Amino acid sequence: MKRILVALILFVGVFACTQVSKEADLDAIQNPTFTEHIAPIVINHCVRCHRTGGGAPFALTSFEKVKNKAKTIAKVTAARIMPPWPADPNYEHYVGENFLSQSQINLIQRWVKNGCVEGSNSSNVFKNIPTYESHLGKPDLVLSLDTVLLHSGDLDRFFYTRISYNEPHPKYIRAIEFVPGQQKLLHHFNGHLINYEGPSAKNIQINPFKIEITPTNAVGSPRETKEVMDYQRSLLNEDGTIPERIHSVVNYLPGVKGVMYPDGIGTIPVSGKFTIVGNDVHYGPSSKTVVDGSKINIFFTNTPPKRGTGELMLGTNGVSKIVPPLNIPPNKITKHVTQFTIGEDISVLTVNPHLHLLGKNLIAFAVKPNGDTVKLIHIPKWNFKWQYFYTFKKMVHIPRGSTIFAVAEFDNTVSNPNNPHHPPQMVSERLEYGGSSMRASDEMFQFIITYLGYMPGDEQISLENGNP
Repeated sequence: MKRILVALILFVGVFACTQVSKEADLDAIQNPTFTEHIAPIVINHCVRCHRTGGGAPFALTSFEKVKNKAKTIAKVTAARIMPPWPADPNYEHYVGENFLSQSQINLIQRWVKNGCVEGSNSSNVFKNIPTYESHLGKPDLVLSLDTVLLHSGDLDRFFYTRISYNEPHPKYIRAIEFVPGQQKLLHHFNGHLINYEGPSAKNIQINPFKIEITPTNAVGSPRETKEVMDYQRSLLNEDGTIPERIHSVVNYLPGVKGVMYPDGIGTIPVSGKFTIVGNDVHYGPSSKTVVDGSKINIFFTNTPPKRGTGELMLGTNGVSKIVPPLNIPPNKITKHVTQFTIGEDISVLTVNPHLHLLGKNLIAFAVKPNGDTVKLIHIPKWNFKWQYFYTFKKMVHIPRGSTIFAVAEFDNTVSNPNNPHHPPQMVSERLEYGGSSMRASDEMFQFIITYLGYMPGDEQISLENGNP
């Protein structure tokens, strides 16, 4: 035991020294060049979005393009606005985390101050950067949702959507990724998968379909109109029976990227005929007239499911109440807690905190029956635009009887630049329609956990397989 402890201490010491050494090496570079020193930072931390089709407003795929934006890059990296990574890297680590060290930031500052020196062979630096197709690689199938025309002056709008596909050789889905057409306006997408099989299987319509369910001042719920009832019936089998529905196969929030687990974990079986329905697709207020053409990327596998995933949602619409209730008075900063004690051992794969525009900060952790703490996530400065699915590098075991806590602060003052109300006014959850149709100007507090039933050895299973 002592030998193991000594070895562990030596390993941690060597790792820490290696990290310090890398930082010291960067700090020693007084005359950085683009090719040798800056381009690796851009490729590893910026180009994943700042390339053709990557969703960013401009590309950074050549020396000239980076140089033209050099002052902006220096400013936003120094302020830690870019790359966007709200989670505290000193609290916990995740797959695909994207943040700069202070030494990298300082290196960029010196490069810009010294006049953006190019170095040699800069034209070769980006020659292997492909056009963006997906965060997860090249999809096997791309389904285009029905387009939505958004008008200048629109407030929150909500839709049901449907897209179907005939797969001649039924397979398994390893991952599904939602790609918004209008990233700045798409607030959320919650997608379910319907499998049609057997003699009564639906003769599905391939063409995409949508129906608007935006609440109005008219009498009655927009979710109970004849058109909506006809739409709901259209999802049934030919004989009126209910087909298999798999909930939450694909979800989107601002900034979210797709997640792919090791093959066989969370794999979804699909029949020859399947439909993906978007429940409560939400667009936020629009300041211009644009057309949204969102897509769904599907990645197939021949590996059958080995372990199915579960989802636990705390807070708004979830298994645990919020204390005190999420009512935020004007000109106040309030703190709220939601907690839940689990009845089985679980292995946590991914966590997803969700607040709206008044969110200020959040921390989540679990307390084991023996009093030990399991760190889950800390977001010291909430950013509504970047609400990632945070996947741990290895599964995190939380034993039965542990209590999971999520604690969040909300800022309903004039000091909050994201406050949707001027002057501030009372903001709460919106509980009509079962908590759906939640406007961006309403507030939410959710903490969502994707997990497996625990098996011995899970703590050693890497979740980086399949993720960039």
